[in-house]
Amino acid sequence: MLTDTHAHLDFPEFTADFHEVLARAEMAGVNRMITIGTSVEGSRRAVALAEAFPNVYAAIGVHPNSAMECEDDFIEELRELARSPRVVAIGEIGIDYHRLPGQAMMTPQPVWLAEMPLNDPFEPSAAIRDGAIKARQAIVFEQQLDLAVELGLNVVIHERDAWEETVEQLAPYEGKLRAVFHCFGKTIDQARHLLGMNHLVSFTGIVTFKNSATVQETAAHLPDHSFMVETDCPFLAPVPNRGKRCEPAHTRLVAEKIAQLRGTSLELIAAQTEAVANNFFRFQG
Repeated sequence: MLTDTHAHLDFPEFTADFHEVLARAEMAGVNRMITIGTSVEGSRRAVALAEAFPNVYAAIGVHPNSAMECEDDFIEELRELARSPRVVAIGEIGIDYHRLPGQAMMTPQPVWLAEMPLNDPFEPSAAIRDGAIKARQAIVFEQQLDLAVELGLNVVIHERDAWEETVEQLAPYEGKLRAVFHCFGKTIDQARHLLGMNHLVSFTGIVTFKNSATVQETAAHLPDHSFMVETDCPFLAPVPNRGKRCEPAHTRLVAEKIAQLRGTSLELIAAQTEAVANNFFRFQG
């Protein structure tokens, strides 16, 4: 048995064949999935799916790239959603500096920024806009960490180009909650730092990519029972499906690659990651 600990089953990519997606997951030995909220509305959809399908659970939260759009009372809405016994974590939450306005404008920008006229003499500078986004992300992250402590839930962390800031903001919560850094792609030393804080990491299909030596080394040498597996579907399909839509069934390919890297069996990796997932998410309902 395997659990896809991070999927986005509410995304439109799964609308046309959702039942077939679940059936293929079961055939691959992926008998449980956690669908992850990235906004209040997305969290509502996640809970609805979890309440409709017995092998689906939900995490609820506002992604850092949605922080600028969320309403001031979003925490109250998340608190109400968390009343469902199908909610097993707060997430995905964190800090993401990858798409700040001050960076190269080749990357897609938030809707609120794209709508700002380029020739507006009162348009704030990129540095000011960067500062506003960073401040808002930090506030939304802290509010959700506080909510997790209040509710006794662990958290699913999204971090991109903001390692030091994310770890620093998480530090005061050590001993109050645990976190899993999803889609982990950093060094073994960074992973060990998280383990020292009693947190976990989770690996996606990136571990199967030819150019992923760093994450492969990390996956190969981490201690047993310190990581989980996921897809982040519909993104990051593992080899040999790279470039196609990812789906929960591909969790098996991620686990197989990790077993190969660690010189062990798929069965052992499945058993170990299931034990970690059960302990971290405390499934019920």
